[in-house]
Amino acid sequence: MSPLRVALIQTRTPASQTAALALDTPMIEQAAGEGAQLVITPEGSNLLQRDRTQLLQALKPLADDAYVLGVRALAAKRGLWILIGSALVAQGSDKAANRAVLIDPAGQIVATYDKLHMFDVDLPNGDRYRESSLYQPGAQAKAADTPWGLLGLTICYDMRFPQLYRALAKAGTGMIAVPAAFTRPTGEAHWEVLLRARAIENGAFILAAAQGGTHEDGRATWGHSMIIDPWGRILAQAPGDAPCIVVADIDLTDAATTRQAIPSLTNERAFEGPLAAAVVA
Repeated sequence: MSPLRVALIQTRTPASQTAALALDTPMIEQAAGEGAQLVITPEGSNLLQRDRTQLLQALKPLADDAYVLGVRALAAKRGLWILIGSALVAQGSDKAANRAVLIDPAGQIVATYDKLHMFDVDLPNGDRYRESSLYQPGAQAKAADTPWGLLGLTICYDMRFPQLYRALAKAGTGMIAVPAAFTRPTGEAHWEVLLRARAIENGAFILAAAQGGTHEDGRATWGHSMIIDPWGRILAQAPGDAPCIVVADIDLTDAATTRQAIPSLTNERAFEGPLAAAVVA
């Protein structure tokens, strides 16, 4: 199998689909010019808007979203595989889907995946987040067929759930996409270590395209997009949070070689418990 040249688009998505397309198009064109065969964009590539009312007003169904339509045209023009890490799209009148969209070189949508895990939390400082109040979570893990093998699809917060990555690896995926819009505090603390752990645990390439910088809606994201090999080595990385492309050549046979050297997928055993500890009088 010949190496695959992957390009990650690190962007700073604004609050409208047309503006997002205008921002990302030159970077996708640059990636194509540098020989990329698979291009991956971050979570929320089509728009980011923290105000619920404004977001719901801006959302479109997947088939009508200007960003998605523009990227489909770019894929066909350049003969690229493009994974929109996720597009935020309408799901009924008061819900959204956070949806990864894989596009083939003919510009056709060949796979989609809705983010499984919702960030619902009450923080000690009183802040309260409820992604599930707006987004309809997915119900199924997805691995998409490509000319280079299966591509596992995940989105951002999914990376904190290693069982999803293990299931994708055991299904035969040698590369897993992790598009994200990580906040700066959690990004600085956890971004790299979680991504490298998912690569090492599963003997898989991790392709993590990120949002970066201070956005139009006021949020701040970490950036530092990176491509990691199955041994946990960073092959390419964005130096900070500025918009850029990150390119690396990956050889999918490395996943099989690594899994042979460290056969944790085949050595895994079912187990019971844990049992509650007995009380000693």
